[in-house]
Amino acid sequence: MGGAPTPSEEITTIRRPFRAPPPPKEGPRINREIRGVPQIQLIDEEGTNVGVVSFYDALDRAEEVGLDLVEIAPNSAPPVCKLLDYGRFKYQSQKKAAEARKNQKVVEIKEVKLRPGIDDHDYDVKMKQSRRFFEEGDKVKITLRFRGREMAHQDLGVQLLDRVRQDVGDIAKVESEPRLEGKQMIMILAPR
Repeated sequence: MGGAPTPSEEITTIRRPFRAPPPPKEGPRINREIRGVPQIQLIDEEGTNVGVVSFYDALDRAEEVGLDLVEIAPNSAPPVCKLLDYGRFKYQSQKKAAEARKNQKVVEIKEVKLRPGIDDHDYDVKMKQSRRFFEEGDKVKITLRFRGREMAHQDLGVQLLDRVRQDVGDIAKVESEPRLEGKQMIMILAPR
């Protein structure tokens, strides 16, 4: 009763290897990848709207002219497909994306550090530096550091930050109002 199972009682399980589903394809579906659609809105190689045709007729037409049937608007009813050379289309879209990346400017935040008792000449140098940053399109974080007993005179810090705001007001606007973080006061300015 409690021994090993006899060969007729032996239970076998069938193990199948795990197959991951194929990764989703990047970009639009082309030719026979367009499935489950009996009719499509067809645009021919010249860009003329042919109208609603059967999927297989459109596929035959694409093969006749030596082009691909590319799904342009999959969510419309019926889906919109166009006859074009897919390799060329893909190359052009990659080129456009590369051009867009090349032309975009990354906005950096530059930091200018001040002290409450800063001398006029030092202040002028810091303001000239800040103006250069604004002209390059960068944001500027003004950090005003307090040491020791200077914390008792935070009003001097607020006055200094107001002076900075007025001096660069023509080319910059305040993005983040002055706030106290520990022993320093911080204000962020962005170019206009």
